[in-house]
Amino acid sequence: MYDVVLLTLGSERDAPGGCGGGGACCGGAAEADPDPTDQTGGDTEHCATERPRVPVLACADALNARGARVETVTARSDAEIDAVLARLDGPARADGLTWPDPDGKTRLVVATASDGQLRAVLRRLVRRYAPAPSRRPADLPGDRTLPDLPPVAVLPLDPARGGTQRDLAAQLGLPRDPAAVAAAVLDGTPRRLDLLRNDAGSVTLDGALLGAADDAGRPLQWRARVEVDDTILTDGDEPLLACAVGNAGGYATLDDVTLLTAPDPADGQVAVAVAVPVVVRSALGRKRVRLEVRRARGRAVSVLPREGKVPYLDDGVEGELTRKRSWWVEPGAWAVWSS
Repeated sequence: MYDVVLLTLGSERDAPGGCGGGGACCGGAAEADPDPTDQTGGDTEHCATERPRVPVLACADALNARGARVETVTARSDAEIDAVLARLDGPARADGLTWPDPDGKTRLVVATASDGQLRAVLRRLVRRYAPAPSRRPADLPGDRTLPDLPPVAVLPLDPARGGTQRDLAAQLGLPRDPAAVAAAVLDGTPRRLDLLRNDAGSVTLDGALLGAADDAGRPLQWRARVEVDDTILTDGDEPLLACAVGNAGGYATLDDVTLLTAPDPADGQVAVAVAVPVVVRSALGRKRVRLEVRRARGRAVSVLPREGKVPYLDDGVEGELTRKRSWWVEPGAWAVWSS
């Protein structure tokens, strides 16, 4: 029977500067830790102690009833997350790399109040197992920079996010009932999904939406060069209202405007769209503004702001883009336990 670690992060706060300091253990913005080589653990701050929530206890009971050996852990720093993830390590390799165990008997359940918290755990998995470019092993897939990450089970803690405010678990059709999550952990199969890495040292599971609105809800204009592989969606000379970078469909629409069409988190591509206001004239000479949506798919996307700061949401986590940011696809790099 399996050992199961049921991991909860110690805070629901996803804002920059929250739990974990620069490491943002509870989902802080990627911009807070731009150095992918930083190994400090980001544990300079700690969250208040919290008792396990009811879904966590119910999932643990269901796992125990099936004979699993269950441990519940509340991590309040990146270092404490890393201590849990170390249990997923494989045997020592001749090249000295830390690698996940493909036949491990330890399974991980991540209890999440937000997609940002799930991202925080995957971010630490990437940091643990991604080798430096100079140490790239021969057995690494040619289209990836990291090995197959160990599958995780997702235990959603916010029922509302399964309805109109759909989180990633809802988009993927993953179970939300604690007993069903336990069954997926013990009896299910890994479902491999694409992962977006970025040059700020973080990851994206669902997607990012760049842009902002004023106090009345009207979108503000900004400028940036947006390039998908060799396709230039905008060169930075024209105003934008929004840019969506999608792995899944969380940012496929903005109000009543469709930005991304059928994003697929397992197709090996990132879907990108920009919304550009275009002034057109009618036959009578009247001016009106039409919203033009330009779309592209590819392996990588870069966004280069032309002026000031560009606010964004990345897996629900707020941040500000002040310099060029690139995302690229790691096909099938992570996995969820699915029934």
